[in-house]
Amino acid sequence: MEIASVTSPRMRLEHLEKEGSKETHGENFELESSHDVSDRNHQFHSMNALEILRETVRILRYNSSGFMIIAALLICPVSAVLMSNLLVDQSIVKRLAVRLLLVANTSGLPLRPFIKQSCQRFAETAVSSAMCFPLFITLSLLSKAAVVYCVDRTYSRKSADVSKFFVIIRKFWRRLVSTYVWMSMVIVGCVTTFFVFLVAACNVLSVIGFTPDLIVSVVIMMGIVFSVVFANAIVICNIGIVICVLEEVSGPHALLRAGVLIKGQTQVGLLIFLGSTIGLAFVEGLFEHRVKTLSYGDGSSRIWEGPLLVIMYSFVVLVDSMMSTVFYFSCRSYSMEASAVECQSMLETITASAESLGVQ
Repeated sequence: MEIASVTSPRMRLEHLEKEGSKETHGENFELESSHDVSDRNHQFHSMNALEILRETVRILRYNSSGFMIIAALLICPVSAVLMSNLLVDQSIVKRLAVRLLLVANTSGLPLRPFIKQSCQRFAETAVSSAMCFPLFITLSLLSKAAVVYCVDRTYSRKSADVSKFFVIIRKFWRRLVSTYVWMSMVIVGCVTTFFVFLVAACNVLSVIGFTPDLIVSVVIMMGIVFSVVFANAIVICNIGIVICVLEEVSGPHALLRAGVLIKGQTQVGLLIFLGSTIGLAFVEGLFEHRVKTLSYGDGSSRIWEGPLLVIMYSFVVLVDSMMSTVFYFSCRSYSMEASAVECQSMLETITASAESLGVQ
């Protein structure tokens, strides 16, 4: 029997659902006309990060107007406030940075230049995140839900309806906010746990008599381990938001569901997170150098460079949300494919056992 193999994760998902229910009719959304290829041996495979990026670009091209409206109305305002530090009180940042340096010094950590820069950067990020939290839990969260909705409607070959979206968002807004609050608690918990272990480790090493250079090396190693754990937490949280929109799950259950769903696909999620982080950091660095810091000329170019960089930052955020949604469909289809293979192998084992018993 011949089975059509498809590239889109939503298409593979629909294919497995139709195969399981013995239905042979229906249409799937195609972003490329060359996806349907006959193959006697259907190969179950997941999408890698590059394929997810290509799929995201095809979806963006298919419904560019809808996604651009989301970026302009919901993402750009948050990006402008976040990048300009409009709501950040620098006096609070300085006090927090000084306290972090005092804690580092008392725990035996030498105050190297990169330690001072790290404390300053963390203080700015913490204060900015706290001050911008109302924007994150309203406009930013609404933009994520809108992106998930548009991607799902695109896969369903249906146009996105604004009025229908707001009707839907009113129904599951509470569970969406609940999931976002749990997501924030997970992130804060990860950061707090890291700092507790970091201070404890520095105190223990200082008491034992380790040199400052060895303590710095241990701190760097702990930072690398924390970065991997933190990246996994962010990936799970992003998929949890998608699950909250598309499934009847919310809060900690959505995060647990996301953790189970990405098993076997963690590396892909980490690559997506790494690419998005590099892109956002690059745009932030340009904004810091070209707009905040007057390092050349009379500063007249800020008039057009500032909005341009905000648009670039918003576009990276948009693509990241779209890739998270596509990654969700890829993980779900991969999970169903793995289950189908497992069931098939069990049936073959039972059949083989029955045949051997019949022969005997």
